Amino acid sequence: MSNDHVHIHKHNVEGKNLIVSILLNVVITLAQIVGGILSNSLALISDALHNFSDVLSLVFSLVAHKLSRRKASIEFTFGYKRAELLAAFVNAATLIIVAFILIYGAIERFFHPHQIESNLVIWLALLGIVVNGISVLLLKKDADHNLNMKSAYLHLFTDMMASVAVLVGGLLMKFYGWFWVDSVMTILIAIYLIVVGFDLLLKSTKMLMLFTPDAIDIKEIVREVHKIDGVKKLHHIHVWNLNEEELHLEAHLDCIDDIKLSEFNNLLQKVEYVLFQKFGINHINIQPEFKKEDSKDFIVQD
Repeated sequence: MSNDHVHIHKHNVEGKNLIVSILLNVVITLAQIVGGILSNSLALISDALHNFSDVLSLVFSLVAHKLSRRKASIEFTFGYKRAELLAAFVNAATLIIVAFILIYGAIERFFHPHQIESNLVIWLALLGIVVNGISVLLLKKDADHNLNMKSAYLHLFTDMMASVAVLVGGLLMKFYGWFWVDSVMTILIAIYLIVVGFDLLLKSTKMLMLFTPDAIDIKEIVREVHKIDGVKKLHHIHVWNLNEEELHLEAHLDCIDDIKLSEFNNLLQKVEYVLFQKFGINHINIQPEFKKEDSKDFIVQD
């Protein structure tokens, strides 16, 4: 069996940006909890709750980021490369859970509106926009390259949008006395959380379950490999993401002729080139075969 992989350039994710974001979110969470209690604003308290969930998720993301950089060992042959996928999954799940809690509280408050100190709501919402805006800018670049960082980025981005919604609600309450707006804004924030959280949850679940990546067409892989001289059939195929940086393929390769291992090495090099150049698969594990009696189906349940 041959085991080879292609090294590609990796984006260097900055863990220190997470640390700064954590500290900023601790400050805004404490300020909003106190302000929400004093102003009697559910939207502000819900925003604080969301911020608190962000603090926990950012800490989780930071730990996962550190773990993912640890080297493989005899006990952990893949290292901790999937730690960031777990963090993304948990963060997405918490977004959705928090959202439903907020909706429940908002519906209850909608039918029993409370007098709210709008000035305090407005100033704390502005503080939330500034603090979360800084955190969003810090993580934006990393979010484009890493699912774990994207989950942290989405938490912070939704926080910023939530603060904008709270600000709008605060202004409407101040100038028009529409205290029911507090509940409406809370529900809108929660719906947004569910939408972005579900998308992230789905992506991380697919990776954790080792599903074939959406961008990969198994039949197209087979067609391209079958064009290579010396290849009879590629079968027993598995394609999955170990993490966002490593796309793996393992398969059996039935050869036309009974070739020597040195000749198979040349054939394998051609296969690796095609798989990397056309499909971005950078870790390939292929078992050579010649007239072996077994299933030749593309996909076989092991």
